[in-house]
Amino acid sequence: MPTFLSIDLGAGSGRVIAGSLVSGKIGLQEIHRFDNPGTDLPGGSFWDILGLFREIQEGLRLAASRFDDIVAIGIDTWGCDHGLLDAHGRLLGLPHQYRDPRHEGMPEKMHALMPEPELYRHTGITTNFYNSAVHLFAEKQLDSPALKNADRLLFIPDLIAYWLSGKMAVERTIASTSQLLDPATGEWSWKVIDAFGLPRRIFGKIVAPGTVLGPLREEVRRATGLGGVPVVASASHDTAAAVAGIPMEGGDQLWLSSGTWSIMGLETRQPIRSDAAFAARCCNELGVDGSVRFLKNIAGLWLIQECRRQWALEGADLGYAELVALADAAEPFRAFIDPDDPVFSAPGDMPGRIRDFCRRTSQCVPQSKGEVLRVATESLALKYRVVLDSFRQLSGKDFPRLHAGGGGIQNAALTQATADACGIEVLAGPVEATSCGNLIVQMIATGHLPDLAAGRRLIRGSFDFQTYQPRQSGDWEKALGRFRGILA
Repeated sequence: MPTFLSIDLGAGSGRVIAGSLVSGKIGLQEIHRFDNPGTDLPGGSFWDILGLFREIQEGLRLAASRFDDIVAIGIDTWGCDHGLLDAHGRLLGLPHQYRDPRHEGMPEKMHALMPEPELYRHTGITTNFYNSAVHLFAEKQLDSPALKNADRLLFIPDLIAYWLSGKMAVERTIASTSQLLDPATGEWSWKVIDAFGLPRRIFGKIVAPGTVLGPLREEVRRATGLGGVPVVASASHDTAAAVAGIPMEGGDQLWLSSGTWSIMGLETRQPIRSDAAFAARCCNELGVDGSVRFLKNIAGLWLIQECRRQWALEGADLGYAELVALADAAEPFRAFIDPDDPVFSAPGDMPGRIRDFCRRTSQCVPQSKGEVLRVATESLALKYRVVLDSFRQLSGKDFPRLHAGGGGIQNAALTQATADACGIEVLAGPVEATSCGNLIVQMIATGHLPDLAAGRRLIRGSFDFQTYQPRQSGDWEKALGRFRGILA
């Protein structure tokens, strides 16, 4: 029973998941789950990368005690964040979090050196507060000792892979989130790197997803009980892994990775870096098998998660099924918010912010928990529709189906609302799209699968999928007109 291990690190928690090939299907088993809390210190906001590595080793130890035939290990994480290492491979300080305030004021200084439209033509990425380029530029402006003494930059999954295998490499999908890579060549954009005064020496070799780095270090073998299991540079960006794990086929291109962040996009072969794509704030990141993920980030379930957290602080600890039921019972289309308004980006009193937004925009102000949730759910679905319409214009194509994967598809109310608002069929599954994508890239790398298409067929035959058909098109079209007015 060949077994592959997916180390999946999110911005709030991490997991080690085993994927075993059984009778022509993938069987998943969660081995170890752990928190990934950030820490605010006098020098900024940081990740506890050493604690994460200890938890990963514990997950590997538990896996070694349960499975006899572990074939490979792959890591995927959120994008952009990174560590800096010296010439001896030693980490120069804890990695900063992408929400670290050092980004403030940096985009304006960057754009004075290279205007954002030119930056977009080179990288296909719009400037966002979380981009690696912004944070490295901040390090440069702060005369950071870490940057001055750095010999190599490794993104978080690259760093974990290095500590596991002893081999340094930068995997292409994670590098493509940085705003420092040319999506057409898949290599560093030296014009951008030089324009921002970043040291060329830290930008090492880029490898394709599915590159076998090498076996586990001897120290890791002793700590975990595993043998010389190879570490694979899988689809190291979690969204790249999720898209690989969504079983699109034929002419299907439209996908949605639904979680704390919603990311909607097209799987294409060439980047789209037109003026219209820049105006729409769409980004080009790289995927598996030479693909490009042309995408748009949307707030996602963050809105609902933060509502739940606030109500728990107030003494009402509601499960997600209860939240869905409350939203279903509320009156539809009373008010809307822009999910991507900056006012909703930080933790805090999300129900209060939703009410304030509705008040500021002269709408009905939701009062009950169900009304607040209904506003958030319908607004997310309508934002998906707005993004879909922009994809239609930019690509010149129509899309009969949306493939949705990730934990967010378990919110049936939101998934149905997505089908209704977009007016197209939504095929939802798998929930574990990220781990599935990570696993099939490992299987291809080790010769257990021939290619991505075969991996997607394997996923399609291994899990249950739910189809949502659009309904109430007239009501949603009216709501769309009002929603566009709110955005304007």
